[in-house]
Amino acid sequence: MLNPTRIFAAASIAAMSLFAGSAMAEGEKYVIGTDSTYPPFEFVDASGTIQGFDIDITKALCAEMKAECTFVSTDWDGIIPALNAKKFDMIVSSMSITPERLKLVDFSNKYYNTPPAIAVPKDSTISDVAGLKGKVIGAQTSTTHANYAEKHLADTELKLYPTADEYKLDVASGRVDAVIDDVVVLSEWVKSDAGACCKILTTLPVDKEINGNGAGIAIRKGDPLKEKLNTAIAAIRASGEYKKIQDKYFDFDVYGE
Repeated sequence: MLNPTRIFAAASIAAMSLFAGSAMAEGEKYVIGTDSTYPPFEFVDASGTIQGFDIDITKALCAEMKAECTFVSTDWDGIIPALNAKKFDMIVSSMSITPERLKLVDFSNKYYNTPPAIAVPKDSTISDVAGLKGKVIGAQTSTTHANYAEKHLADTELKLYPTADEYKLDVASGRVDAVIDDVVVLSEWVKSDAGACCKILTTLPVDKEINGNGAGIAIRKGDPLKEKLNTAIAAIRASGEYKKIQDKYFDFDVYGE
C-alpha cells in the first residue's frame, strides 16, 4: 500500500489540513497521515474506514494523550513532504526510522520492529536467496525494502510499484519472480485468499543502516509532540494495552528487539 481511498484522499487531505494547522497549538486534536494500502498495519475496510494495527496503536496513544485524532489517507511517495507542509501533524504508516529520513523529520521511539522477507510463487524453483540472481523482484517505491534490494540483491532486476497491492498482483500473475517487504505484511498476505499464489521464501538479515531501528511515528523537526508520543508509547506498553492490540493481529511479539 487498487485502493478506493485514492479517490477521496486528496479531498480528505484538503479538508483535514484546516485542522492540522491548529492541532499543535491546542494540543488536543491531531491529524494523522497514513498510506492505507499496507495490511495488516493499515488498510481500508468494506465500509471505507481506515483500520489496522498502526491505526489501533495510534488510537490508544491518542487516548493516552487525551487527544482527538483523525486519519487521512495519502500516497506514500509524498507523505513526508505533506507532513512538512503541515497537511497533517504526524505520520503513522509503518515508517522505518532511518538515518536518511531523520534528515527530514523527527521520529518517536519505535512502536514495532520486524525484519524484511522475500515471497515467491508457490511453484517457484527459487529455493534460497542465491537463486534470485538474474530474477525480477518487485518492491514498493521509496521504501527501505526497495533500498535493501538495491544494496543486497544487486544481481537482480528491481521493479518498483507505487503500492504494495500492485506488486502483489504482478507476482501472482507471474510478471515478477519475487517480492520484498516486511515479513509480517508478506506473511499475512500469503495466508489470505489473495496471496494463495505465493509463499515466504525467507526472512532477511536486518541492515540497520537501511532498515533502521524499527517503525516510528514521524513528526516535523523540533516538534514537542515527540516527547508526548514517547511517553504514551511507554504507557501503553506498561498498561498492557499494547499487547492487547498486538494479540488482535499477531501471534508473536511484533515489538521486536
